Amino acid sequence: MPATQPVMILDSLLDSVSRCFTAETARALAGLEANEAVRQRIEVLAEKANEGELTESERRDYEAYVHAGNVIAILQAKARLHLQQSAA
Repeated sequence: MPATQPVMILDSLLDSVSRCFTAETARALAGLEANEAVRQRIEVLAEKANEGELTESERRDYEAYVHAGNVIAILQAKARLHLQQSAA
């Protein structure tokens, strides 16, 4: 299975969520950012992953952050598209 296949499936599944967007919710979602503690934790885990030093628990945590990040990124892209289409 190509690496993009899971993201494409997720994108398709999230279409129904994006149909619920209002301009206000789309703007809020498009501007959503992780807090500083979360960003720092991801940075530490990413460094350890690149160095091959993750424990099993850290690997699970890092994978959870990556999966959650994919969901959020897709929803943010859909929110931006909603805003562009609403402005047209």
